[in-house]
Amino acid sequence: MSRLPLCETLLLELHNGVLHITLNRPQSRNAMSLQMVSELRAVLAAVRDDRTVRALVIGGAGGHFSAGGDIKDMADARAQGATAYRELNRAFGALLEETQHAPQVVITVLQGAVLGGGFGLACVSDVALADHQAQFGLPETSLGLLPAQIAPFVVQRIGLTQARRLALTAARFDGAQARRMGLVHFVEQDPQALAERLDEVLAHVLCCAPGANAATKQLLLKSAVQPSGELLDEAAQWFSEAVVGAEGVEGTMAFVQKRKPGWAL
Repeated sequence: MSRLPLCETLLLELHNGVLHITLNRPQSRNAMSLQMVSELRAVLAAVRDDRTVRALVIGGAGGHFSAGGDIKDMADARAQGATAYRELNRAFGALLEETQHAPQVVITVLQGAVLGGGFGLACVSDVALADHQAQFGLPETSLGLLPAQIAPFVVQRIGLTQARRLALTAARFDGAQARRMGLVHFVEQDPQALAERLDEVLAHVLCCAPGANAATKQLLLKSAVQPSGELLDEAAQWFSEAVVGAEGVEGTMAFVQKRKPGWAL
């Protein structure tokens, strides 16, 4: 079992193989300070190799997911010059990379402000659930800035055409529009419905073998960037290892014996 780090900007609750991570700076609509980014990265590192942690659910306290980067951090970095800005920005990009490649299923629960960095974090989740009144947007250009670390993940998620429109207009849009463009998978009308949808998604996730999920996620991410022949050779090797591995043996035996596999909760 992983030893979770102590956090000041996050609330952590591990239950039934699901780690609930709540961004907890409600006074700033959960703006992502450098401390929050560092704590999120530490949590991801702590559970990376722990297959008893099956899913990560990321939400926000106080009715908001995240309003993006912390302006106070940016002001503090100004006194240190351009290098500090570069390091601050790149740290958030590293968080997005690490979230994208987390072996667990990453689920985001999106309410209120989902802006800038919060938008980027939604783009690297495996399953995204949203309240219909959530407000999405990339406000960076309206502030004279650019979505430097976020942009590649936005393009991967919703395509270049939509990403160009959103980034170059700083337009805001709601949960229903987010679903239409493929940013989120489910949109619900109230908190109760959102909680019920999360329970439904988690029930499906917990029917899947954690090792198989981790390898499948890696395969899917590679499929977007790797030539198909090379990837299919690698996938064949992974498949053969899965078949003779503990999960493959248990899964096929459970099917033959008409029972649930050991990992199914």
